[in-house]
This record gives sequence, structure tokens and C-alpha cells, in this order.
Amino acid sequence: MSVYREARKVTTHVLQAMKLKGEKIAMLTAYDYSMAKIIDASGIDVILVGDSAANVMAGFDTTLPITLDEMIYHAKSVVRAAARALVVVDLPFGSYQGNSKEALISAIRIMKETGAHAIKLEGGEEVRESVVRILSAGIPVMGHLGLMPQSIHKFGTYVVRAKEEDEARKLLEDAQLLESLGCFGLVLEKIPATLAETISKSVKIPVIGIGAGGGVDGQVLVMHDMLGITHEFSPRFLRRYHNLYEEISNAVQSYVSDVRSRDFPNEKEQY
Repeated sequence: MSVYREARKVTTHVLQAMKLKGEKIAMLTAYDYSMAKIIDASGIDVILVGDSAANVMAGFDTTLPITLDEMIYHAKSVVRAAARALVVVDLPFGSYQGNSKEALISAIRIMKETGAHAIKLEGGEEVRESVVRILSAGIPVMGHLGLMPQSIHKFGTYVVRAKEEDEARKLLEDAQLLESLGCFGLVLEKIPATLAETISKSVKIPVIGIGAGGGVDGQVLVMHDMLGITHEFSPRFLRRYHNLYEEISNAVQSYVSDVRSRDFPNEKEQY
């Protein structure tokens, strides 16, 4: 029997068992109660309350502006909806970089105030101290390597990372470091598929990819992109499973038309 079917509640232990059995892990972002309730009931394994909320919920060009308080607000809403999925929350930019004490305080706030199950942060060697400190408090940590959106001004572009040998070597070393420190999982974003597969095979923890090919242990997408709510963003790795932008737009246009023509409400839709 699959680990997926056995699991009443997904935990970090369940994800580890899924990797050992070769069962793929499905992960999506969510930022509010209603959508989180739908995707949780649909069998998603992990819900990421991503700092991508800065883009899809608030309209910013990068993930940098979102605050810790705003992340906590979104995470509270998601946790109330998640009966089965493991809920992971991004530590936002400025809440952990360069200050391990602040990192611990930020992580504790998320866990205490939201009821989430784990946090995620970006970086390898450079955030070692923060990872160790957060883990020492018993808080599960998921790493994030490759393209790191919080470092977009350092990178200067959203192109594929680790195509050069030196960066690829460091990425592999950072993945192994995060595992050795005690991280329960890892996200690899927008790196060559062969490198991602090598990393996945070199560590015992689950590796989730986004734009990292099929040789990893699972996949994550931003829900708004996957459902076609956003339509300006079309990277190669994105598969749109629906076109909600068009469907919602058509529905709203029909509603506006019905109100203006006095078709809505009709006699059956009033008291």
C-alpha cells in the first residue's frame, strides 16, 4: 500500500517514507482559507505558504516587500483549512539573513502564531547559523537552493542557475550541508535537470523541484500559475492545468451584463 494512502496526516516522517518508496510528493502554494481547503481535500501532500504571496496576492514585482506579519496572516488562514497536508511557511526576506537570533525569533513567531508545521528559508552555507539555531528549537526546516527569489537583486536575473561547474559544485555541497545540519527537505528552483537528479540521489531527504526536471522526489508550483489565474508569467517549467483567468473574466462579464439588463436577480432569486 502506498504511503500516500496510509497517511491520515502528512508529516516530515511521511515525506521521508515517500522518498524511500519512490512515491512522488505533490506540493502547491496557498495563501488563503478557501483555496487551501480545496487543494488539501484534493490530496496535496504539502502546502507552501510562499513569499510568492508578494507577487500573486499583493502585486509586487519581487518577493522582497512581504513582511513577517503578512506571512503570519496568510499562514493562519491556510492552517485553519489544512486537515491533511503538511503546511510549510516561507521566512520572508529580512527575517533571518545575517542574524541567527532574529531568524529564531521569526521562526518561533510563525510556529506559535500560525500553527504551521515547518518553515522554509533560502540559502546554504551563508545561512548555516540560522538553520542550526532554528533546528535547535525543534522547528522543522526546509531548505531552498538554486534560483533564490529573495536574492534577485544579487543575481540580477531569473535565468537558470548552476549551469557553470563552480556554481553547480557549490549547490551540491550546500544541499549536502543542509541535510547534515538536519533539514527535513529541500526545494531546488530552476537548475539543470541532470544536476537536480544528482543532488536528489546524493541526499536522503526529499528534494522538491520547480523547474528542476523530473529526477527529483516531488514538484511544487505556484497555485495561481498552475490554475491559470495569472497569465503574464509563462516559464518553460510551468504547466497550466486550467485557464481560470478567462473563466473568471467571462463569469464577471456575464454578471455585469445580467445586472445592467435587469436579468439578475429574477423572481426565483429574491424573497
